[in-house]
Amino acid sequence: MELRQLRYFVTLAEELHFGRAAAREHIVQSALSQQIQRLERELGVRLLDRSTHHVDLTPAGAAFLIEARQILDHVGRAGQAARNAVASAPTLRAGIIDAGYDSMPQILRELQRSHPDITIHQVEAGTPEQYRQLADGRLDIAIGHASQAPAEVSSKLIRLDPLGVLVPDDHRLAALDDVPVAALADEPLLLGEEAQTPELNRFVIALCRAAGFAPTIYEGTVESSRAAADLVLQHRCVHWVPSSFRTSNRPGTTWRPLTEPATHYPWSLLWHDANPSPHIATVIDSARRLAERLGWLEPVAPATGPAPGEGAPSTTSHSDETV
Repeated sequence: MELRQLRYFVTLAEELHFGRAAAREHIVQSALSQQIQRLERELGVRLLDRSTHHVDLTPAGAAFLIEARQILDHVGRAGQAARNAVASAPTLRAGIIDAGYDSMPQILRELQRSHPDITIHQVEAGTPEQYRQLADGRLDIAIGHASQAPAEVSSKLIRLDPLGVLVPDDHRLAALDDVPVAALADEPLLLGEEAQTPELNRFVIALCRAAGFAPTIYEGTVESSRAAADLVLQHRCVHWVPSSFRTSNRPGTTWRPLTEPATHYPWSLLWHDANPSPHIATVIDSARRLAERLGWLEPVAPATGPAPGEGAPSTTSHSDETV
């Protein structure tokens, strides 16, 4: 197995189109197809379903994609680490939950614009794993719900993210401008991956209970925003996600904010008290500027919903800030 085969496969999985994937990799389409076929033969499994006008991942392909991305990320980080050792450039190790949640990626882009000399290593990990990596020094800064952070982790509230539901365009809730929480009592709810955002899932469940019902949780799991939107389009569930999550842009689906109560999920920057990195303050300053420009901490009047483990929505908009 060659690294280029992994790279070709990941590109094809992202494009789901041989022509576009080949163009991205600067090779002819026939060469891309040959390399993917060789990879499948070596693995002994079919990674893609192909037709004249459609390409999609098989279950084996979806599982392989996760590992292939991690391998390529590790190779990329190894090369970057070697280059950094030579250049002695300042570095920042920042945790992101996954590519679907856009708060930390936006903050890092803001940081890079004002401080192009800082080399940023983005580490994709669920919130619990980010806590572990903050503790052992593998991360300088992370993002999550501060109420779940260990005592030695400090935090700064940077975004109150409206919660809502993703539904098919022809769903009964799509006709509403906003959706009362109680209207979801009879809907199967697809939550986030438990390994990625357990605190968000607990937040959602507590909010439902505060609205007077025990939610019906869709039992399946998904490993990508695309897969989540596919389940929604099949009318198998509705997806409960913050407004910042990129499934809200999927054609054929509609995102509607929740009301009664209007609920906002509090995202905070997180860092270990003992971390000596001078760049933490720089990240916080970049996040503050971005939040002011984009209105991330507006509105502050509506309730922010229940903290994980609590039984009723909070009425304190900045309860997530512990600095």
